Amino acid sequence: MSYKGKYYPSFPRKYKGDPTNIIYRSLWERKFMVYCDKNQNILEWASEEMFVPYVSPIDKKVHRYFPDFLVKTSSGKKVMIEIKPAIQCKPPKPRSRKTKRYLQEQLTFIKNISKWRAAKEYCSDNGLEFKIFTEKELNIKQG
Repeated sequence: MSYKGKYYPSFPRKYKGDPTNIIYRSLWERKFMVYCDKNQNILEWASEEMFVPYVSPIDKKVHRYFPDFLVKTSSGKKVMIEIKPAIQCKPPKPRSRKTKRYLQEQLTFIKNISKWRAAKEYCSDNGLEFKIFTEKELNIKQG
């Protein structure tokens, strides 16, 4: 199975956006799409259908962050969800050698923190919750 592809919902009316153009960028995102599509408690869902502006501390410019999911539940709760490996949710462990990979991990973490800070502020201003789902929340075993 490919790590990227198109998702075709079983219940396209639940999808808020173009249900013929839903793209997943990881198997974890696809797994969450299936969950949203088939869960009766999810009334509406969308994937990368809106953006939150944020200022990158790296180049000090405004960029657009497209959260992975927006979900509305049967209880009326609205949640913005980002799917990320747990390792990307904390700073990389310091190393004696500053390899390209280590520097890239640092940049990714710094950028993620900026995006999530902007997302939390947006959610607070608009009556949403912001959550980050890792392999733990998705019940994915790492091996």
